[in-house]
This record gives sequence, structure tokens and C-alpha cells, in this order.
Amino acid sequence: MSYDFTAIDFETANGFRGSACSIGLSRVRGGLIVEEASWLMRPPAGYDHFDPRNVQIHGITADRVADAPRFGEVFPRIADFVGRDTIVAHNAAFDLGVIRSALEVSELSGPAYDYACTVILSRRSYQLASYSLPFVAEAAGVPLRNHHDAVEDARACAGIMIDIGRIHGAATVDGLMDGLGVRGGRAEAYAPGDPLSKATSDARNWRSSAGEVPRQPDWAVWPQEGVDPAPNPDADSTHPLFGQNVVFTGNLGISRQEAKNRAAAVGAATASRVTRKTSALVVGDGFTASDLRGGRLTSKAKHVLRLRDNGASIEVLAEGEFLQMVGGIWPAGS
Repeated sequence: MSYDFTAIDFETANGFRGSACSIGLSRVRGGLIVEEASWLMRPPAGYDHFDPRNVQIHGITADRVADAPRFGEVFPRIADFVGRDTIVAHNAAFDLGVIRSALEVSELSGPAYDYACTVILSRRSYQLASYSLPFVAEAAGVPLRNHHDAVEDARACAGIMIDIGRIHGAATVDGLMDGLGVRGGRAEAYAPGDPLSKATSDARNWRSSAGEVPRQPDWAVWPQEGVDPAPNPDADSTHPLFGQNVVFTGNLGISRQEAKNRAAAVGAATASRVTRKTSALVVGDGFTASDLRGGRLTSKAKHVLRLRDNGASIEVLAEGEFLQMVGGIWPAGS
């Protein structure tokens, strides 16, 4: 059996993907975890402020990494650990985006990586109300004890990938992907001077505009739905939102129209109300996936759960998960 890969998880200091402050890695050989590694790091210079929202999520502060090496110093160790493995991550577009953007702003080269996303694969393997990492980890028999500790998240992701392979009787990662009809992702090599990713271009534009993005009270009190833009037909089909039908409820850190625009940019269709076409509901107002167990739901979320009870396949996403998926700079103070 050659069910081999490396699972990774990054934590970031702020809303820019390149602001890596922690990484966990879990190496799998023959369907078993054989080695793990983790590092704290300072994000690349100029992108190393710690947003209170991120600190609240993972508990890592600027003081905690003050004596740690920067991303550029840690990356050779990351690259050596991964080697030529396929990278597996939960929302892999984000984690591979962290590597790309951090390399770009650090002006460093990096190799190409093949990758697989356990968000996408878990949708083909489990029937869950939410495909956030804690829900899927529990379904896979590898429950998380300390979510957002990078090495624990990487270990959970590895366990999920192992369980998905078991469910489908896969002997290799490529065989699993082929059997499920899922196309693997490919993050191309980067060298300074290559075109920048959109995340990095947006972050540089934001910095050059000399300041924080203001809040928008006109939509914070009563979100306006706006228009539903056409999905981008040229978006990466391996993105976890590609081909999804997304509806929003509650206040996010961005306006409803901006949320719809970002969803459409990665290939999702959007709508203003829940129907049987809906495949994902994004819930704002600080909602987290664990609130599904506690009952803190909007009327749209309750409607989704009723539809699920009648056989519909709709997942519920917290705003943090959505913003991580679509990228971009978060408005300050929201």
C-alpha cells in the first residue's frame, strides 16, 4: 500500500494569507501517521501585525513569536519535510495560498506542489450539516481536542484523509481522487518576478492606500442583498466553493454584495434565499460551526436544517471559514 502524503495546517496573523505565524505537518506512509513537525514563526516583514480576530481564534500573539524566525527562515524546513509529497489540507486552497503569498512578499522561490482538499473529499464521503474541520474529524473518528493548534489540525486532517481512503478502499491518493472523480490541485512553482497572486496584489494595494479599511454602517444594521453576479467560469475547479450555490445570512466582516462577488470569483453561484438549489449557507454575526449543536441559528439556518431533514444536501459555513476560503483583506474593526 502506498497511501502516502503530508497533511498541513497554517495559522495566520491577520486577514492576509501570507501572514503565516504557525504551521503543523503530519507525514503519512502506508495509511499511518509516521512523523510530525510544527513551528511558530514571525510573518513576513510588513505583514506581521496580529489582528485581534485571528488571535482570538488561535491564541498566538506577536509577543509569543517575537523571538521566532520569520517565515522565510522556516520555509526550507517546511519544504524539506514535505519533499515531493502530495499536500493534503482542509480547505487546501487556503493553505497553498499561504505558501504562495508568503513566498511572494518574502521574495523567495518555492517548488510546485500537488494537493488534495479534505473539504471536497469529505463532501463525497460523509453526510454532515457542516464540513468544518471539527465536524469532519469527529465523523472520521479523530476528534479534535484543541482546534486551531496547527499540528493538531494537521493530524486531524491526516486522520480524515486516512478514513476517507478506508471508506472508498483506496490504495493510493491518486486512486482515491480518480475513484471519486475529483481533480487534484496543482500549485505552480514560484520565483521572484513571476506574476503575483491576487491575495498578494490586494494586500499590497491595501498597504499602499495608507490606512485601514473603514467599517460600513449602512450594511451592518440591515444587510442589503445586492445583485447575484455570474460565477467565474475560469475559476479553479478544485476550490471548495466552485460549483456551489451559496446563500448568506447575518452580518459578515464584509458587505453582502462583496461576499457575493468573492464567492462568484471562485466559481460559486449566489442567491438571496434558501431553495432546494442551495448547497451552502454562510452564517455571519460571529456564528461558529459548533453553534449548530447549541441551537444559535438564524431563520435561514433553521430552514436549511429542515431541508436537510428532508434529504437536501446543504452545508453550513461560519463566516470565518468563508472569508478564509475567498481571501482578501478584512475590514478593520468589524
